[in-house]
Amino acid sequence: MALNSVNTNVGAMVALQNLNATNSELATVQGRINTGKKVASAKDNGAIYAIAQSQRATSASLNAVQDSLNRGKSVVDVAISAGESVSDLLVQMKEKALAASDTTLDTASRTALNEDFKALRNQIAKVVATADFNGANMLKSGGSSVIALANADGSSKLTVAAVSLALGGANVTISATASFSTATQANTMIATVGTSITNVNAALAKLGTGSKSLDTHLSFIGKLQDSIDAGIGNLVDADLAKESARLQALQTKQQLGIQALSIANSATSNILGLFR
Repeated sequence: MALNSVNTNVGAMVALQNLNATNSELATVQGRINTGKKVASAKDNGAIYAIAQSQRATSASLNAVQDSLNRGKSVVDVAISAGESVSDLLVQMKEKALAASDTTLDTASRTALNEDFKALRNQIAKVVATADFNGANMLKSGGSSVIALANADGSSKLTVAAVSLALGGANVTISATASFSTATQANTMIATVGTSITNVNAALAKLGTGSKSLDTHLSFIGKLQDSIDAGIGNLVDADLAKESARLQALQTKQQLGIQALSIANSATSNILGLFR
């Protein structure tokens, strides 16, 4: 190839190749600065993009897990509040039965105590019937157990079993028609109410443990999601301090490339000197 040719300018070719390479790098750096990511699409790094997308799916799924746990916790907390009310009502019922067991009490007074007793009994039924959250009631007969999502693929569940506090059930052994008219009946009722109080308190302990489990797992899921999001950032986020330094260097390199191309393009005009 002729060293002095107006048809082929090797220097300009090389300068243009280098300038194009610099412009390509500059576009990449500007894209990273604009998006804040070093891997914004699959063409940047297919393997890393695939891993990051998989982890994003896991993180998004954990939002559903948190929602499920929060709903479950609300159902259990409503049940606990209602159960505590039932326990308080049973305590008052025991007080009324004990007062009515006094053999020196006249009939009118015992009747008044019985009316109070029945009103408290009926209030227990109302509390249990209205202890709903989002259509779930853990306290009524045949109530709903809480079964919350525990992981991102739904293969694990966290269960809090329902406990029946309905009148005449396994825990509240007082029947829906329980009452007394004599001191002897009132004395018998004391033991029945006492058993119910013990059972209800044990049921409340189970619900409290279940609520604590939901709280603990909810906290764990939040930390897990934060860790996954941080891991995604480590994979795809750009180091903007480093990219800023590269941007300055590439801009300078771009200017030098333009000057080199200009010099190479002007070289052919020197051939005119050979013909003067």
